[in-house]
Amino acid sequence: MDFNQVLMVSDEQGVRVGTPVLSGATVTAKVKSHGRDEKIKVFKMRRRKHYRKTQGHRQHYTEIEITGIK
Repeated sequence: MDFNQVLMVSDEQGVRVGTPVLSGATVTAKVKSHGRDEKIKVFKMRRRKHYRKTQGHRQHYTEIEITGIK
């Protein structure tokens, strides 16, 4: 998997920051796993109105390993 929209690169020559992206810079990565984060609870309540709402949410994520920066 290659990422071609790189915002910043740091190497022996120093730090290069894009405006907004660097042209010609690519990052190569490997997908390690897909998963879901821990559940968070969203609780909404309006006092004196008998309104209560509880909702749960689990965010999907992809874990990657950076293998090279060009």
